[in-house]
Amino acid sequence: MSLSQNLIVEIKSLIAQAKEGAIRSVDHHRTVMYWHIGERIFNEEQQGKDRADYGNYLIKYLSEQLQPEFGSAFSYRQLELMRQFYRTFPIANSLRSQLSWTHYRLLLRIDNEDKREYYIAETAKNNWSVRQMERQINSQLYERLLLSNDKESVLAVARNEVIPTNPNEIIKDPLILEFLGLKRESAYYEKDFEQAIITNLQDFLLELGNGFSFVARQKRIHLDGDEFFIDLVFYNRLLQCFVLFEIKTHKLTHEDLGQLQMYVNYYDRVEKVAHEKPTIGILLCADKNNAVVKYSLPENNNSILASQYQLYLPTEEQLLKEIRKEIEIIEHKN
Repeated sequence: MSLSQNLIVEIKSLIAQAKEGAIRSVDHHRTVMYWHIGERIFNEEQQGKDRADYGNYLIKYLSEQLQPEFGSAFSYRQLELMRQFYRTFPIANSLRSQLSWTHYRLLLRIDNEDKREYYIAETAKNNWSVRQMERQINSQLYERLLLSNDKESVLAVARNEVIPTNPNEIIKDPLILEFLGLKRESAYYEKDFEQAIITNLQDFLLELGNGFSFVARQKRIHLDGDEFFIDLVFYNRLLQCFVLFEIKTHKLTHEDLGQLQMYVNYYDRVEKVAHEKPTIGILLCADKNNAVVKYSLPENNNSILASQYQLYLPTEEQLLKEIRKEIEIIEHKN
Protein backbone atom coordinates (compact mmCIF):
# COMPACT_ATOMS: atom_id res chain seq x y z
CA MET A 1 0.00 0.00 0.00
CA SER A 2 1.50 3.33 -1.06
CA LEU A 3 0.92 6.54 0.87
CA SER A 4 0.86 10.02 -0.56
CA GLN A 5 4.09 11.97 -0.04
CA ASN A 6 1.91 15.02 0.58
CA LEU A 7 0.73 13.37 3.81
CA ILE A 8 4.30 13.10 5.10
CA VAL A 9 5.08 16.69 4.08
CA GLU A 10 1.92 18.01 5.78
CA ILE A 11 2.58 16.11 9.03
CA LYS A 12 6.19 17.28 9.12
CA SER A 13 4.96 20.83 8.60
CA LEU A 14 2.49 20.47 11.50
CA ILE A 15 5.27 19.17 13.76
CA ALA A 16 7.58 22.06 12.80
CA GLN A 17 4.82 24.62 13.37
CA ALA A 18 3.99 23.13 16.77
CA LYS A 19 7.64 23.17 17.82
CA GLU A 20 8.04 26.77 16.68
CA GLY A 21 4.85 27.75 18.49
CA ALA A 22 6.04 26.06 21.69
CA ILE A 23 9.40 27.84 21.53
CA ARG A 24 7.68 31.20 20.96
CA SER A 25 5.28 30.56 23.83
CA VAL A 26 8.07 29.69 26.26
CA ASP A 27 10.12 32.70 25.18
CA HIS A 28 7.14 35.04 25.55
CA HIS A 29 6.45 33.74 29.05
CA ARG A 30 10.11 34.28 29.91
CA THR A 31 9.91 37.85 28.57
CA VAL A 32 6.79 38.54 30.67
CA MET A 33 8.56 37.06 33.71
CA TYR A 34 11.51 39.43 33.20
CA TRP A 35 9.06 42.32 32.93
CA HIS A 36 7.45 41.40 36.27
CA ILE A 37 10.86 41.02 37.92
CA GLY A 38 11.79 44.46 36.59
CA GLU A 39 8.54 45.88 37.94
CA ARG A 40 9.16 44.34 41.37
CA ILE A 41 12.73 45.68 41.47
CA PHE A 42 11.57 49.16 40.43
CA ASN A 43 8.78 49.29 43.05
CA GLU A 44 11.12 48.09 45.78
CA GLU A 45 13.71 50.63 44.67
CA GLN A 46 11.17 53.46 44.98
CA GLN A 47 10.56 52.56 48.61
CA GLY A 48 14.23 53.22 49.34
CA LYS A 49 14.47 56.35 47.21
CA ASP A 50 15.82 58.37 50.15
CA ARG A 51 19.05 56.41 49.69
CA ALA A 52 20.87 57.36 46.48
CA ASP A 53 22.67 54.04 46.16
CA TYR A 54 19.75 51.83 47.19
CA GLY A 55 18.97 50.70 43.63
CA ASN A 56 22.51 49.47 43.01
CA TYR A 57 22.60 47.80 46.40
CA LEU A 58 19.28 46.06 45.75
CA ILE A 59 20.29 44.66 42.37
CA LYS A 60 23.68 43.54 43.67
CA TYR A 61 21.99 41.75 46.59
CA LEU A 62 19.42 40.06 44.33
CA SER A 63 22.12 38.89 41.95
CA GLU A 64 24.12 37.35 44.79
CA GLN A 65 21.00 35.47 45.95
CA LEU A 66 19.63 34.37 42.58
CA GLN A 67 22.63 33.72 40.34
CA PRO A 68 24.04 30.68 42.22
CA GLU A 69 20.69 28.90 41.87
CA PHE A 70 19.34 30.19 38.52
CA GLY A 71 22.50 30.99 36.58
CA SER A 72 23.88 33.94 34.63
CA ALA A 73 20.42 35.01 33.44
CA PHE A 74 20.17 36.72 36.84
CA SER A 75 23.53 38.45 36.91
CA TYR A 76 23.82 42.08 38.01
CA ARG A 77 23.75 43.27 34.39
CA GLN A 78 20.73 41.13 33.47
CA LEU A 79 18.73 42.36 36.47
CA GLU A 80 19.59 45.92 35.51
CA LEU A 81 18.18 45.22 32.05
CA MET A 82 14.97 43.84 33.57
CA ARG A 83 14.52 47.06 35.54
CA GLN A 84 15.20 49.10 32.40
CA PHE A 85 12.79 46.84 30.49
CA TYR A 86 9.94 47.67 32.86
CA ARG A 87 10.73 51.39 32.83
CA THR A 88 10.86 51.49 29.02
CA PHE A 89 7.74 49.35 28.47
CA PRO A 90 5.58 50.04 31.56
CA ILE A 91 2.42 48.33 30.20
CA ALA A 92 2.64 44.54 30.25
CA ASN A 93 -0.21 44.06 27.78
CA SER A 94 1.73 45.99 25.13
CA LEU A 95 4.45 43.33 24.93
CA ARG A 96 4.33 41.54 21.57
CA SER A 97 4.36 37.76 21.57
CA GLN A 98 6.22 37.83 18.22
CA LEU A 99 9.23 39.48 19.89
CA SER A 100 11.67 37.53 22.03
CA TRP A 101 13.62 38.77 25.02
CA THR A 102 16.63 39.19 22.74
CA HIS A 103 14.55 41.45 20.46
CA TYR A 104 13.61 43.60 23.44
CA ARG A 105 17.19 43.79 24.63
CA LEU A 106 18.14 45.32 21.28
CA LEU A 107 15.24 47.77 21.51
CA LEU A 108 16.40 48.94 24.94
CA ARG A 109 19.41 50.55 23.22
CA ILE A 110 17.07 52.92 21.33
CA ASP A 111 16.23 56.12 23.19
CA ASN A 112 13.68 57.50 20.71
CA GLU A 113 10.17 56.19 21.46
CA ASP A 114 8.88 56.62 17.88
CA LYS A 115 11.89 54.78 16.54
CA ARG A 116 11.33 51.91 18.99
CA GLU A 117 7.66 51.73 18.04
CA TYR A 118 8.57 51.56 14.35
CA TYR A 119 10.95 48.60 14.80
CA ILE A 120 8.47 46.78 17.06
CA ALA A 121 5.69 47.13 14.48
CA GLU A 122 7.88 46.08 11.56
CA THR A 123 9.35 43.11 13.45
CA ALA A 124 5.91 41.84 14.43
CA LYS A 125 4.50 42.39 10.94
CA ASN A 126 7.41 40.83 9.02
CA ASN A 127 8.41 38.20 11.57
CA TRP A 128 11.99 39.49 11.61
CA SER A 129 14.54 37.35 13.38
CA VAL A 130 16.83 38.99 15.91
CA ARG A 131 19.60 39.13 13.30
CA GLN A 132 17.30 40.76 10.76
CA MET A 133 16.04 43.36 13.21
CA GLU A 134 19.58 44.16 14.35
CA ARG A 135 20.67 44.61 10.76
CA GLN A 136 17.78 46.99 10.07
CA ILE A 137 18.60 49.03 13.17
CA ASN A 138 22.31 49.16 12.29
CA SER A 139 21.50 50.26 8.73
CA GLN A 140 19.39 53.13 10.13
CA LEU A 141 16.23 52.00 8.31
CA TYR A 142 13.97 54.36 10.26
CA GLU A 143 16.14 57.40 9.50
CA ARG A 144 16.40 56.51 5.81
CA LEU A 145 12.63 56.37 5.46
CA LEU A 146 12.40 59.75 7.19
CA LEU A 147 14.52 61.24 4.40
CA SER A 148 11.47 61.19 2.10
CA ASN A 149 8.57 60.98 4.59
CA ASP A 150 7.30 62.53 7.78
CA LYS A 151 7.30 60.63 11.06
CA GLU A 152 3.52 60.09 11.12
CA SER A 153 3.49 58.52 7.64
CA VAL A 154 6.37 56.16 8.46
CA LEU A 155 4.65 54.97 11.65
CA ALA A 156 1.23 54.67 9.98
CA VAL A 157 2.62 52.36 7.28
CA ALA A 158 4.44 50.28 9.91
CA ARG A 159 1.24 49.91 11.96
CA ASN A 160 -0.78 48.86 8.88
CA GLU A 161 -3.01 51.88 9.43
CA VAL A 162 -2.56 52.95 5.80
CA ILE A 163 -1.66 51.11 2.62
CA PRO A 164 1.25 52.76 0.78
CA THR A 165 0.20 54.56 -2.40
CA ASN A 166 3.38 56.48 -3.10
CA PRO A 167 6.65 54.63 -3.83
CA ASN A 168 8.53 57.11 -1.63
CA GLU A 169 6.67 55.70 1.37
CA ILE A 170 8.49 52.36 1.18
CA ILE A 171 11.46 52.79 -1.19
CA LYS A 172 14.62 53.98 0.52
CA ASP A 173 17.38 56.29 -0.60
CA PRO A 174 20.08 55.28 -0.04
CA LEU A 175 19.82 51.50 -0.20
CA ILE A 176 22.40 49.90 2.10
CA LEU A 177 23.92 46.81 0.48
CA GLU A 178 26.79 45.88 2.76
CA PHE A 179 25.66 42.21 2.69
CA LEU A 180 26.78 41.92 -0.96
CA GLY A 181 30.39 41.74 0.23
CA LEU A 182 31.62 44.11 -2.49
CA LYS A 183 34.49 46.43 -1.59
CA ARG A 184 33.65 50.06 -2.16
CA GLU A 185 37.23 50.83 -3.22
CA SER A 186 37.10 48.27 -6.02
CA ALA A 187 35.92 48.68 -9.60
CA TYR A 188 33.43 46.07 -10.76
CA TYR A 189 31.03 45.48 -13.65
CA GLU A 190 27.28 45.90 -13.43
CA LYS A 191 26.82 42.18 -14.17
CA ASP A 192 28.96 41.37 -11.09
CA PHE A 193 26.83 43.69 -8.98
CA GLU A 194 23.66 42.09 -10.33
CA GLN A 195 24.99 38.58 -9.64
CA ALA A 196 25.84 39.57 -6.06
CA ILE A 197 22.22 40.71 -5.60
CA ILE A 198 20.86 37.41 -6.95
CA THR A 199 23.24 35.45 -4.72
CA ASN A 200 22.01 37.43 -1.71
CA LEU A 201 18.40 37.77 -2.88
CA GLN A 202 16.83 37.13 0.52
CA ASP A 203 18.85 39.92 2.12
CA PHE A 204 18.14 42.22 -0.83
CA LEU A 205 14.38 41.64 -0.44
CA LEU A 206 14.71 42.42 3.26
CA GLU A 207 16.45 45.69 2.40
CA LEU A 208 13.80 46.58 -0.20
CA GLY A 209 11.13 46.24 2.45
CA ASN A 210 7.46 45.33 2.61
CA GLY A 211 5.61 43.63 -0.20
CA PHE A 212 8.42 42.91 -2.69
CA SER A 213 8.75 39.65 -4.61
CA PHE A 214 11.29 38.71 -7.28
CA VAL A 215 10.01 38.26 -10.87
CA ALA A 216 12.88 38.15 -13.36
CA ARG A 217 16.54 38.86 -14.06
CA GLN A 218 17.73 40.25 -17.41
CA LYS A 219 14.16 40.38 -18.68
CA ARG A 220 14.33 40.46 -22.49
CA ILE A 221 12.02 42.74 -24.45
CA HIS A 222 11.72 43.07 -28.23
CA LEU A 223 11.08 46.41 -29.93
CA ASP A 224 10.84 46.11 -33.72
CA GLY A 225 13.73 43.69 -34.00
CA ASP A 226 15.90 45.31 -31.31
CA GLU A 227 16.50 43.49 -28.02
CA PHE A 228 16.80 45.14 -24.63
CA PHE A 229 17.40 43.62 -21.20
CA ILE A 230 15.97 44.95 -17.93
CA ASP A 231 18.38 44.14 -15.09
CA LEU A 232 15.90 43.13 -12.37
CA VAL A 233 12.11 42.96 -12.22
CA PHE A 234 10.17 42.83 -8.94
CA TYR A 235 6.51 43.13 -8.00
CA ASN A 236 5.18 44.98 -4.97
CA ARG A 237 1.84 43.71 -3.72
CA LEU A 238 1.23 46.77 -1.51
CA LEU A 239 1.71 49.24 -4.34
CA GLN A 240 0.21 46.67 -6.77
CA CYS A 241 2.71 47.35 -9.50
CA PHE A 242 5.87 46.10 -11.19
CA VAL A 243 9.14 47.65 -9.98
CA LEU A 244 12.02 47.65 -12.47
CA PHE A 245 15.63 48.05 -11.36
CA GLU A 246 18.44 49.25 -13.58
CA ILE A 247 21.93 49.00 -12.04
CA LYS A 248 24.58 51.60 -12.83
CA THR A 249 27.97 51.39 -11.15
CA HIS A 250 28.81 54.89 -12.38
CA LYS A 251 27.33 58.30 -11.65
CA LEU A 252 23.79 58.70 -12.94
CA THR A 253 23.30 60.35 -16.35
CA HIS A 254 20.20 61.64 -18.13
CA GLU A 255 20.69 58.85 -20.71
CA ASP A 256 20.26 56.29 -17.91
CA LEU A 257 16.98 57.90 -16.89
CA GLY A 258 15.77 57.90 -20.49
CA GLN A 259 16.55 54.19 -20.88
CA LEU A 260 14.67 53.34 -17.69
CA GLN A 261 11.71 55.49 -18.77
CA MET A 262 11.48 53.41 -21.96
CA TYR A 263 11.36 50.18 -19.93
CA VAL A 264 8.65 51.62 -17.66
CA ASN A 265 6.58 52.71 -20.68
CA TYR A 266 6.90 49.21 -22.16
CA TYR A 267 5.70 47.52 -18.97
CA ASP A 268 2.78 49.95 -18.62
CA ARG A 269 1.64 49.32 -22.19
CA VAL A 270 2.40 45.61 -22.57
CA GLU A 271 2.76 43.80 -19.21
CA LYS A 272 0.50 45.71 -16.83
CA VAL A 273 -3.12 44.55 -16.53
CA ALA A 274 -6.13 46.76 -15.85
CA HIS A 275 -6.27 46.50 -12.03
CA GLU A 276 -2.54 47.18 -11.53
CA LYS A 277 -0.97 50.56 -10.79
CA PRO A 278 1.59 52.24 -13.09
CA THR A 279 5.04 50.64 -13.20
CA ILE A 280 7.85 52.11 -11.10
CA GLY A 281 11.44 52.30 -12.32
CA ILE A 282 14.35 52.58 -9.90
CA LEU A 283 17.81 53.54 -11.09
CA LEU A 284 20.22 52.03 -8.59
CA CYS A 285 23.39 54.06 -9.01
CA ALA A 286 26.75 54.58 -7.33
CA ASP A 287 26.31 58.35 -7.32
CA LYS A 288 23.64 60.77 -8.42
CA ASN A 289 23.09 64.44 -9.11
CA ASN A 290 19.66 65.44 -7.80
CA ALA A 291 19.51 68.32 -10.27
CA VAL A 292 19.99 65.92 -13.20
CA VAL A 293 17.15 63.77 -11.85
CA LYS A 294 14.92 66.81 -11.36
CA TYR A 295 15.36 68.29 -14.82
CA SER A 296 15.48 65.02 -16.76
CA LEU A 297 12.02 63.98 -15.57
CA PRO A 298 8.57 65.66 -15.68
CA GLU A 299 7.61 67.77 -12.65
CA ASN A 300 4.74 65.42 -11.75
CA ASN A 301 6.93 62.33 -12.10
CA ASN A 302 6.00 59.46 -9.76
CA SER A 303 7.26 56.57 -11.86
CA ILE A 304 11.05 57.01 -12.03
CA LEU A 305 13.19 57.13 -8.90
CA ALA A 306 16.93 57.30 -8.43
CA SER A 307 18.30 55.57 -5.36
CA GLN A 308 21.97 55.70 -4.50
CA TYR A 309 23.46 52.53 -3.06
CA GLN A 310 26.06 52.23 -0.32
CA LEU A 311 28.24 49.17 0.21
CA TYR A 312 28.78 49.90 3.88
CA LEU A 313 26.64 50.71 6.92
CA PRO A 314 26.24 54.48 7.33
CA THR A 315 26.99 56.28 10.55
CA GLU A 316 24.16 58.01 12.38
CA GLU A 317 25.92 61.34 11.79
CA GLN A 318 25.86 60.78 8.01
CA LEU A 319 22.15 60.09 7.99
CA LEU A 320 21.29 62.96 10.32
CA LYS A 321 23.21 65.24 7.97
CA GLU A 322 21.12 63.97 5.05
CA ILE A 323 17.89 64.43 7.03
CA ARG A 324 18.81 68.02 7.88
CA LYS A 325 19.63 68.66 4.22
CA GLU A 326 16.24 67.25 3.17
CA ILE A 327 14.43 69.42 5.74
CA GLU A 328 16.20 72.52 4.40
CA ILE A 329 15.08 71.66 0.84
CA ILE A 330 11.46 71.24 1.97
CA GLU A 331 11.51 74.49 3.97
CA HIS A 332 13.02 76.31 0.98
CA LYS A 333 10.19 75.05 -1.26
CA ASN A 334 7.58 76.26 1.24
